[in-house]
Amino acid sequence: MLDIKFIRENAEVVKDAIRKKHLTLDLEELLKVDAERLAVLGKVETARARQNVVSQEIVKASPDARTKLIAEMTALKAGFKLEESNLAEVMKRWQTLMLQVPNLPDVSVPEGADEKENQEVQVWGEKPKFDFKPQDHVELMLKLKMVDFERGTKVHGFRGCFLQGAGADLSWALINYAREFFGRKKFVPFIAPTIIKREYFYGTGHLPREADDLYKTQDGDYLSGTAEVPMMAYHADEILSADELPKQYLAFSPCFRREAGSHGKDIKGLIRVHEFFKLEQLILCSADHAISATLHEEVNRNYEEFLESLKLPYRRLLICGGDLSLSKVKQYDTEIWFPAQGVYREGSSASYYHDFQTRRFNIRYRGPEGKTLFAHSLNCTAVATPRLLASLVENYQTVDGSIIIPEVLRPYLGGQTVIGHGSSA
Repeated sequence: MLDIKFIRENAEVVKDAIRKKHLTLDLEELLKVDAERLAVLGKVETARARQNVVSQEIVKASPDARTKLIAEMTALKAGFKLEESNLAEVMKRWQTLMLQVPNLPDVSVPEGADEKENQEVQVWGEKPKFDFKPQDHVELMLKLKMVDFERGTKVHGFRGCFLQGAGADLSWALINYAREFFGRKKFVPFIAPTIIKREYFYGTGHLPREADDLYKTQDGDYLSGTAEVPMMAYHADEILSADELPKQYLAFSPCFRREAGSHGKDIKGLIRVHEFFKLEQLILCSADHAISATLHEEVNRNYEEFLESLKLPYRRLLICGGDLSLSKVKQYDTEIWFPAQGVYREGSSASYYHDFQTRRFNIRYRGPEGKTLFAHSLNCTAVATPRLLASLVENYQTVDGSIIIPEVLRPYLGGQTVIGHGSSA
């Protein structure tokens, strides 16, 4: 959330952010409602002040004067109640509009209307060259009894699956390797809750725009689609000290997404499922653009180094304005190569937010001179399975349908080197 004072003083800058992100918010309407809010708030504060004065005068007044003052107090209370009601109505409209104000995109964010105009800025690794037609991960894993889609659909429904045998072991190996890999980079490990209070999804910016993609509980809470939400809520309404920053967390959680709007897309296999497991990098740092931008590059490189250690080819995309969500300053997507389909598919997303999220969560810190400032936040995927698992299987397949286990994962699988027919990890 942007500071309303900043919005008032930089309306044209905010309008340009709305334009660049291809949003439809009428900023003039917000400014109009804000002026109305300030006017009503002034009346409420004036009425409250007068009530306090009259209350004090009643105590000291003579009987005749007290009668008049009590009559005035009765009228003041009626007027105050009306103004409070007006303020509540104005505040509701004001808050609705404020939630639609986007964060300002970085100057390096390219113009563009949608994902088709995201820019490829880096490519790494040699795509595997097979002297046979590569199979996709569904064929490979079914033949190796690594996954059961039929029973998954029976038990869960559409997009359901059971990872089994070597599929389950290889998934655990990826998670355990990632835990150690990112732990060496001084991230504090967490296992985060998944059922999260509704207000915290507004804090991260997932609500109201992504409501259709969230699973809702009978109590009005939601199941999180990323550990970003609980880890931002972890420090809600806290004041940290400057020497605590940056705080670097590596959070594991199950994740749930309805995949609303993706009907007919990637319906086969493990690419787009309703529930998965993820390790998320999350950082809170001091309110300095240069520090945020530097850490953003670092967390993104962490993920790319992780892929490089697995020898998985990838490319990095710089997300354009029209595909950049309301809350973000800048975003990279790192996509992994899927040889059977001949395409790159998203493996991670790295974003930074300045104080957009921390204002909503009220996460502050005391600077060197004792001044209280809102921290900056950023996050990036560390590992998400089973999508990464699917890419690994396709890239490491052999002519007989076996899967070579990447060298860095072998210690987590008892030294096993191949998943073949009749073998198990």
